[in-house]
Amino acid sequence: MSVDIRARLRRRADADRVPVLQRFFKTGPGEYAEGDVFIGVAVPDLRAVCRECRDAGLPEILDLLASPVHEERLLALMMMVETFKRGTDREKRDIYRLYLASTKFVNNWDLVDSSAPQIVGAWLFTRSRAPLCRLARSASVWERRIAIVATHFFIRQGDVDETFEIADLLLTDDHDLIHKATGWMLREAGKRDAAAERRYLKGRYDRMPRTMLRYAIERFPEPERRRYLAGTI
Repeated sequence: MSVDIRARLRRRADADRVPVLQRFFKTGPGEYAEGDVFIGVAVPDLRAVCRECRDAGLPEILDLLASPVHEERLLALMMMVETFKRGTDREKRDIYRLYLASTKFVNNWDLVDSSAPQIVGAWLFTRSRAPLCRLARSASVWERRIAIVATHFFIRQGDVDETFEIADLLLTDDHDLIHKATGWMLREAGKRDAAAERRYLKGRYDRMPRTMLRYAIERFPEPERRRYLAGTI
C-alpha cells in the first residue's frame, strides 16, 4: 500500500515548486529544517491522496511518517488524524501513543500544526494534561511546539486555561518558532475570552519576547497595541 501511496504523491509532484518550498520551510544550512527533502506536492493534492487512501493501516502510515520526504510525512499525519477521528477510544489511544513516540518525524511547524490539536489535544481534553507540561519542557523545539499548539483543541471547546499554563512554561523560550506559536495560541484564546487574555498579559507582557507579544495582541485595537509595545499598559 505505501508504495502505491508514494506513487500517487509523485504523480502530483511539481519540481518547479521545490525551491520555493525549500526557502519557505527553512531547509538551508544552519536553518531549523536543514536538509529536509521536498518533491513539490501542494496541500490540496495531499488532501486528495489522503481521501483516496483513507483505508490505509497504521503500518503504512508509520512507514510514510518515517520518510525523509516532507510531503510523505505530512500526508502520514493527515492520514493519522483521519484515522484518529474515526477510531474507537482504544484506537485513538494507540494513535496518540504512536504519535508521541514518533515526534522526531513531526519536525516542522506545518507538521505540528496540522496534527497536534487533532491528536494530542483531542486525546488529552478529557484527561490529565500533564503530558503537555512534559512536552513544554522538552529539549526538542518540535515537542515544545506540540505542547502549545495542542491547546488549540481546548480553545475551540471554550477552555483557555491550559493555553495560559503552557504559555507560562514557554515564556522565556529562546526559539522564534515557539514565540510565534505561543503568541498565536494566546491570540486564539483571546478570541474566546478577551478579558482572560488581557489578565494573562498584564503581568507578563513586558517579559515576553517581542514576536510572541506581537502575535498575541495582533487583534487588539491599534491604540492599545501601541501601548503594549511601548510598555505603558
